[in-house]
Amino acid sequence: MAEVLEFRVPAGSAHTLLVWGLEPQAGLEHSLFSAFSRFGPLYSVRARGNAAVAGPGYYGVIKFYSARDASRAQRACNGQRLFQKRPLKVCVCPKQKGVQHQAPALSSNKCQELANHYLGFNGWSSRIITLQKVCGLAGENEEQGQSCQQGWVKFLCALEVTLPQHGVRSRGVALGQAAVGDGQDPLELITATRRAQKLAVGKALSGAFQKILLVVLENGKVAVEYNPCQEEPTDPLTEEELKGLVQVSELSSEQFELEEEEVLSDLSLDDE
Repeated sequence: MAEVLEFRVPAGSAHTLLVWGLEPQAGLEHSLFSAFSRFGPLYSVRARGNAAVAGPGYYGVIKFYSARDASRAQRACNGQRLFQKRPLKVCVCPKQKGVQHQAPALSSNKCQELANHYLGFNGWSSRIITLQKVCGLAGENEEQGQSCQQGWVKFLCALEVTLPQHGVRSRGVALGQAAVGDGQDPLELITATRRAQKLAVGKALSGAFQKILLVVLENGKVAVEYNPCQEEPTDPLTEEELKGLVQVSELSSEQFELEEEEVLSDLSLDDE
C-alpha cells in the first residue's frame, strides 16, 4: 500500500513515538536521533524529564515524516536496549481527540531535507524567477499618501521548483519583510534587506513544495503528483508577467502571511 507524504508538518498520532525508560546522559537527543533515523527521516527528536510522580529519568518524543517508518521503528525498538543498559519501552503516541486542523507547511530547510531524502540531491532543483523590492502592495498606505511603509523593507519572490525525472514544475510566490528602524544606519539597512530577501525566498520555496505530493510505494520507490489544491492567481502567469508581479492588483498581503519558523536557515540566494 502506498503512503502519500505532503510537505507539511507531520500530524496525527501514527507519526509520533513515545520512548520510555531513558537514563540521563550527555547527548541524549543525539543518541535517539542516531537510533531511530535508520528507519526513515525524522521531523523532530525531543527528550524531556519525567514528571515528578514518574520518578527520575527521561522520556523521548520522536516524530517521523512517515507513519509507516514510525510503525517499523516501534516494532523493532520496543523492548531493546539500543544505546543504554536497560531495555526501552517504545509505543505509538495515543490518538488525540479534538478538531483536526490542516497541518502547517514545512519550513524551507525541512522541505529541502525531505526532498533530498526521497528524491535525491540531484532529483530536484530550484531557481528564482524574480526577487523584487516592493513599496507596498495594491492599496497599501494609499490613505497616508506614502509610497513605502516606513521602518520596513519588503521583497517579493517568485520561485520555481523542478523535478526533472518526474516532469513536474511547481511555483511559489511569497513576501518577506524585515524591520529597518529609521533607515539611517547603512549596516542596519543591509542586514534588514538580507533578512527580507531570505524570508521571501524561503517562503516561496516552501510554497512551491506545498503543491507536490510524494507517493512512497512499499518497495521504496517514489512517485510524484502535482496537486495545486489552492491554485494561486500567479500560477498561469508567464515569467515576464511574474517579473512585473508588483503591478498585479489582485495580490494582497494576506496571501503571504506564512510562519517564519526556520526560514532563515542556511539558504543561499544563489542556489538554483
